[in-house]
Amino acid sequence: MLGVVVRGADRVAFMESLCCADLKGLPEGMGSLTLLTNEAGGVIDDCIVTNAPDHLYMVINAGHEDKDLPHIQKHLEAFVAKGGDASFETLANNGLLALQGPKSAQVLQRLVGPNDLSQMKFMSGKKMEVAGIPDCFVTRSGYTGEDGFEISVPPAPESNPSKPHNVVALWEELLSNEEVKPVGLGARDSLRLEAGLCLYGNDMDDTTSPSEATLLWVVAKRRREEVGSFVGSERILSEIANKSAVRKRAGFVVEGAPVREGTVVFSKEGEEVGVVTSGSHSPCLKKGIGMCYVKKGNEKAGTELEVELRGKKKVITLTKMPFVQQNYYRGP
Repeated sequence: MLGVVVRGADRVAFMESLCCADLKGLPEGMGSLTLLTNEAGGVIDDCIVTNAPDHLYMVINAGHEDKDLPHIQKHLEAFVAKGGDASFETLANNGLLALQGPKSAQVLQRLVGPNDLSQMKFMSGKKMEVAGIPDCFVTRSGYTGEDGFEISVPPAPESNPSKPHNVVALWEELLSNEEVKPVGLGARDSLRLEAGLCLYGNDMDDTTSPSEATLLWVVAKRRREEVGSFVGSERILSEIANKSAVRKRAGFVVEGAPVREGTVVFSKEGEEVGVVTSGSHSPCLKKGIGMCYVKKGNEKAGTELEVELRGKKKVITLTKMPFVQQNYYRGP
């Protein structure tokens, strides 16, 4: 993940020109999941934007910075040329750790001094000292469906070039707790899939619209009345108004072996109607789960479709998501 800071008197107007969130209405200290969209109404990236006191803090997928940052820069230059006051910088030297799970608040509370984490709701964020490291930006968010935190950690001062990065010290401090275990992207992937969360590059790409991805909930109500106010809004708002998306993302369950990405989906009559974009075994449900895109009219929960697995036809049943209840912290 890569942190990006957007500054300037017109920072909200600038960012609203790039995404579909209602940043004007976002309370200080709160964040919003949103989408960076292209001129064709496709999704360039999903990201979280937090309203910090004097800037906007955005977290993008670091693997996409080669397209995200030029896109932001291009539109920034046009915005400034028209008199807008905005700028952005990346926090390329920061580290970012995600502490996730039912005991995450209990563990982190011991490291943040007087900050009361029980007052931090899901998607809120603030700067605080963590384990003696100043100026960490802590958000109560994560891509697992569980309660948890993402911690942006600045490097040690340049006056101590021999000192390891602060993120190393925090990593070691966290792992000194018996409640904390190190996990990688495999665990994150099974958790996000059980929570029904899209993975960019699998379940979305720059040709996918929010409507196709069933992510219309991230298109804020106010923004739906402002055609032309953000990049790609013409297609996106037209698909909302006319329900004209030709395909839809859907979840499915399957007995036995999981169905993997790229598997073609057929109707019971043998017509090709879609493709699987994510698929895995659910450790919680003890069965195969996945996401697919299917032609409009085939997405209703309970619909039985077919895939071919090892030369044999197999039934998948579409179902509502999330597959496993999400456990975000909503407050005391």
